[in-house]
Amino acid sequence: MSDLSRARAWALVTEHVQSESLRKHLLAVEAAVRGYARAGGEDEEAWGFVALVHDFDYEKYPDRENHPYRGVEILHGLGYPEWVTRAILSHADYTGVTRETALEKTLFACDEMAGFITAAALVRPSKSVLDLEAKSVVRRMKDKAFARGVPRQDLYHGAEAIGLPLETHITNVIEYLKPQADALGLRGTL
Repeated sequence: MSDLSRARAWALVTEHVQSESLRKHLLAVEAAVRGYARAGGEDEEAWGFVALVHDFDYEKYPDRENHPYRGVEILHGLGYPEWVTRAILSHADYTGVTRETALEKTLFACDEMAGFITAAALVRPSKSVLDLEAKSVVRRMKDKAFARGVPRQDLYHGAEAIGLPLETHITNVIEYLKPQADALGLRGTL
């Protein structure tokens, strides 16, 4: 089996991603997915690897014709197993790869939610995730102008896919991001 270490995942990210905001997105999704892996007794290293590299091709290939397919090709070429690449393919609805495993459902649930929570934290007076609450995130979800690029149905469907009420999922992701607040630029003034 290929190296599923965090060090290897980060090496792939730094090789392929120059954008600071995309790197922070990958770190946020990793933190959230790792949190769910720990909570569910899953392989945190393996889940973290998948989460950290799920969009590593996006900067070079931001279009639906290429993302996440080019990243999956790179990972196949490096000998990564099918379950890794299948999870990455499943995070994008347009690939047609259904989400069946707990990892696949969790990656989808955390991808857009981590981004939305990051945006919600950054508009707070504190600019911090440390004092962010789920009810504030839910309020922001109702504002169609806020984080316009985040499909709200993905936020709802993600929570549903992992079998949690929306506010519980939001609270979990916030809690999983807090220990990484500094790396994510989400400590703010706190």
